[in-house]
Amino acid sequence: MPTVDVYNIEGAKVGQLELSEDVFGIEPNEPVMHQAVTAYLANQRQGTHSTKTRGEVSGGGRKPWRQKGTGRARQGSITAPQWTGGGIVFGPKPRSYRMALPKKVRRLAIKSALSAKVRNGEIIVVDQLTMAEPKTKEMVRILNNLDAGKKTLVVTGGLDRNVYLSGRNIPGVSVSLADWLNVYQILAHHKVVMTQDAVRRVEEVFA
Repeated sequence: MPTVDVYNIEGAKVGQLELSEDVFGIEPNEPVMHQAVTAYLANQRQGTHSTKTRGEVSGGGRKPWRQKGTGRARQGSITAPQWTGGGIVFGPKPRSYRMALPKKVRRLAIKSALSAKVRNGEIIVVDQLTMAEPKTKEMVRILNNLDAGKKTLVVTGGLDRNVYLSGRNIPGVSVSLADWLNVYQILAHHKVVMTQDAVRRVEEVFA
């Protein structure tokens, strides 16, 4: 069973915490993690791109010149693709890029990502993370005390408005609830700072 040290917000070690083998101690499945990241990025695409076909561009109400006798190539409409300002052939149209993953695959991907972080010593557990008021400077100080680095994901067990507001303006720092974790978030950050409540919530949700 994997074990991690627990720190307070001053960076001092205050104990140890045993993690669930089923969530934080499995063999990371890289193909599944790749699949989850691909699906996440695809689902972020709006798919609103659109180009006009020859039937949608303006103009083209009549034949540009007569069929024969001009010495030029025959043309039927200035909206044809070979004309400047003409329609686009096989251009992008609005579509959905959504990719659906089975629930078991999503869970396996998240557990693989968390297990990989534990193996690499990239998960930092704090006993609690509470702030009296939103203060970015205080959050920066806490992360420096924990030696969290510049790209950090802060995970809380429940919604804490002060923590969220304090961390959202720091470049490279993201704040998330344990219930909202996704593989892309976990892998995109160098360190993951989790409260003890967040660890237990993750074990409860993804076990």
